[in-house]
Amino acid sequence: MHEKLAYLVMGRWSHMSSNAIFISNLIQRQNLDLHLSIQLPQTCNMSSSLSLSLNRSPNFSFQGEGGKHGSSSVNHIKFSIRYKSKATMSSLRPNAVATVTHWYNIIADLPTKPPPYLHPKTFAPLAPQDLSHLFPEELIKQEASNERFIAIPDEVIDIYRLWRPTPLIRAKRLEKLLDTPARIYYKYEGVSPAGSHKPNTAVPQVWYNAQQGVKNVVTETGAGQWGCSLAFASSLFGLNCEVWQVRASYDQKPYRKLMMETWGAKVHPSPSNVTESGRRILGMDPSSPGSLGIAISEAVEVAGLNEDTKYCLGSVLNHVLLHQTVIGEECIKQMEAFGETPDVIIGCTGGGSNFAGLCFPFIREKLKGKINPVIRAVEPTACPSLTKGVYAYDFGDTAKLTPLMKMHTLGHDFIPDPIHSGGLRYHGMAPLISHLYELGFMEAIAIPQIECFRGGIQFARSEGLIPAPEPTHAIAAAIREALHCKESGESKVILMAMCGHGHFDLPAYEKYLQGAMVDLSFSEDNMQASLAHIPHLT
Repeated sequence: MHEKLAYLVMGRWSHMSSNAIFISNLIQRQNLDLHLSIQLPQTCNMSSSLSLSLNRSPNFSFQGEGGKHGSSSVNHIKFSIRYKSKATMSSLRPNAVATVTHWYNIIADLPTKPPPYLHPKTFAPLAPQDLSHLFPEELIKQEASNERFIAIPDEVIDIYRLWRPTPLIRAKRLEKLLDTPARIYYKYEGVSPAGSHKPNTAVPQVWYNAQQGVKNVVTETGAGQWGCSLAFASSLFGLNCEVWQVRASYDQKPYRKLMMETWGAKVHPSPSNVTESGRRILGMDPSSPGSLGIAISEAVEVAGLNEDTKYCLGSVLNHVLLHQTVIGEECIKQMEAFGETPDVIIGCTGGGSNFAGLCFPFIREKLKGKINPVIRAVEPTACPSLTKGVYAYDFGDTAKLTPLMKMHTLGHDFIPDPIHSGGLRYHGMAPLISHLYELGFMEAIAIPQIECFRGGIQFARSEGLIPAPEPTHAIAAAIREALHCKESGESKVILMAMCGHGHFDLPAYEKYLQGAMVDLSFSEDNMQASLAHIPHLT
């Protein structure tokens, strides 16, 4: 047990009360269990030593021999303090870590900087003021920053403490089920109020908007995790929140809509009749299932038309990925506490924020030569931007309102089939992740949804947690790796991102359990038709 001995030399007894209050307040802040022992001079008419507990209250009296309260004119009294940390739930966990105070910006450590964003009309490199109608000033600075670490505001840290640090858990029961020598760990973000990793960026985005005096924020959402997170954050800071949810997910996941409305948000199915972008899509296809690209167009359109409104994005952009690095920063310390070093790190990818949040700090350590894990992104076969898309400048939305970004893309017009992993139905990949992929710092695979849900069921029946459809892609990839270890006899350490729970995705599990789920196809022809519309820039 960790113990320290501190000696204080005090003056007259009249000083005892104030000193005791100072000591007791310190103890309460540090969560210590402390006893005070006082050694008195032989000339004092009191017992030679006293032992008192200070962890309850500083208001105590000292009683000596004969039942009298101590009083003395002795100038110096020597006493010692012995303390130890209280056994709390946090300190008992082997993976408990202190709150992360800085976000990590991987751009600072890259040998080649990522290509700049381009203006959607002039195709010239984007200037900071070109984003001022969408984002508050501080987020624009973060988007273009080359600083390695950016301090997290104290107010944001206070809210993070509602659920952070999130647990790192070894999946021993899954290992046993698979009969693998591999050791599987998962970083679980489903403990946040919204049930996913998305509040990690929703809270700072809304806070920065509130600091600038913004009254309204708008956004898009696929599966609803991001929309719920922004609604939650907006409720904390008193901002109005309006969300366009992809129609396929709006219909599949009604309880996500109710969560957003519970936190005070207004929710529209996308495409909608509220915006010109939505009306144009509905005019071409009244039964459109929607896409994240369409929903982004609607939200950006509203933000651009209203001076008191800003746009918030749940993935793709640099500042969003930056905020998510609290995941990986915690995880590095937690893995050290377990005495483990990951051999393979796996995360699902749609826009890329969950994957980046876990992997970017580990890539930093890899660049330093401290570790050498395989970094593996997993995407759905129905929307495979990394494994099938082209690396080119493209718009982030269907209506071409956003800046041009160099990324792996299927084309901004591409509308994937309505798979149950609504959060992974984005036509492009985060430019920063695309850049890392091109530099060879990571690899990517695509897995069909039946295999993913099979993995999700195996995980739920062994580990107890029902994963959201999105992280079932990481689970399926981890199972593949673990079974490979079973064949080879390797005892690799597999680390995966478990970015959210699936409590509101049970209709998808019902389809799988009833045998009604199918592996939706990816159309090469549709992709090529969509890619024909992207700008051809050198």
